[in-house]
Amino acid sequence: MKSRETELILTYLFIDLCILNIAILSAGCLNSYESIWNNKNLAAYLLLANLACILSYIIFPKKNLYIQDGFKYRFSRITRRTIVFLIISGIIEFLIMPTVYIKYFLFEFSLYFYAGKLIFYKCQYCFLKISRNKGLDTNRALVMGINKTGLHLRRLIDNNPLLGYKFVGYVAENAINEQDVLGHPDNLSDLIDQHKVQMVFVTLSLFGGTQRDKEYLRICNKKGIRLRFITENQRWVKSGVHLESVGSLAVVNPQEIPLDAIESRLFKRVFDLIFSGLIIVCIFWWLFPILAVAIKLSSHGPVFFVQKRSGINNKVFNCLKFRSMQVNQNSDNLQATVGDVRITRIGNFMRRTNMDELPQFFNVFIGQMSVSGPRPHMLKHTNQYTKLIDHYMVRHYVKPGVTGWAQVNGLRGETDELWKMEERVKFDIEYLENWTFWWDLKIIFLTLVNKKSFKNAG
Repeated sequence: MKSRETELILTYLFIDLCILNIAILSAGCLNSYESIWNNKNLAAYLLLANLACILSYIIFPKKNLYIQDGFKYRFSRITRRTIVFLIISGIIEFLIMPTVYIKYFLFEFSLYFYAGKLIFYKCQYCFLKISRNKGLDTNRALVMGINKTGLHLRRLIDNNPLLGYKFVGYVAENAINEQDVLGHPDNLSDLIDQHKVQMVFVTLSLFGGTQRDKEYLRICNKKGIRLRFITENQRWVKSGVHLESVGSLAVVNPQEIPLDAIESRLFKRVFDLIFSGLIIVCIFWWLFPILAVAIKLSSHGPVFFVQKRSGINNKVFNCLKFRSMQVNQNSDNLQATVGDVRITRIGNFMRRTNMDELPQFFNVFIGQMSVSGPRPHMLKHTNQYTKLIDHYMVRHYVKPGVTGWAQVNGLRGETDELWKMEERVKFDIEYLENWTFWWDLKIIFLTLVNKKSFKNAG
């Protein structure tokens, strides 16, 4: 089952391995065992412990993964996993470890390992809890339906900050006066706006409500937020193959796109880091002073133009560009037009060659953008076209790009007519619904060599 579980298991495993190796080295230093610091012996201790830790995750992959009753539940699970770790370590020691192995050392570094995990996860839990309460790096989640599944989902969200959700409230038909119920399903669109919702979970029976669910999906697409269905009959649905999960609940993604997959996002992110890093190191460092001097000589004002734009999940970020216009009060409201008098001479050259976009590789490097994806639009356009184009907000389901499928097909420049933006959105949605890594490489190649990529620039 494709799920958030895989990502969390690997995250927890990596953290535990780091704590474990620190515990081994700390125990060795504090007790001054001379034989430990023999290279072969040290390698044997590290091999034993790391292998035991990995095996414990393979045998019991979900232990310590999700909690339902606050940190005390995680304390219990950490204790049980450490016992499992000790048992596996003892078996490995008995079967394959050399006789020089210090038996008591196993219990000592295991004790440090246990204490280190308790301290780390308690600090992590408190930090994420505080961050979530402040709304940092979280998706505000609305749950439709007050039933056993909906109540269980809320407990999982409240007690697992690492999931990245903040429970906002319920939407229900027959419980308007109940606590935490925000309103009726008929008012979903208004409730999303009112409570700044970023994710909607719909709890439903396995069969029924098809037309209603389609309407929910239409509303969420219009608002640019994600929708997930959670069936009450979990035992039946978990036999499916195209599922995700929130805690122990299997959820259905009614509008799955390739970049919803963890492995695809990770692969794309690694490529973005490498590519943007190479651009910054190999090109930006020497080109920047040249363009900076030219920009300063051409007009008064800063070298960089910083504008707030709409990013993934419609989160606002500061998009960087080399300044290509005279400093003016209409930069956030008025698009550049052909022959725009605000554009400087060096600015005209940079726009025609796409050099003004180079600073956006810093946005890519820090994770706000991707090398390829739908181009980020200024906030005015996001607000304007959301009302005019039904699926406009869908383009925000992925990170915006320095270049994109619409741009290499000549769809760039001024959008003085509605059809121009509609065409851009069509190409953007085609990209996100059919993304492949090879498509990204094709877009990058066409950006450099295709004449359409430079069409309407300036």
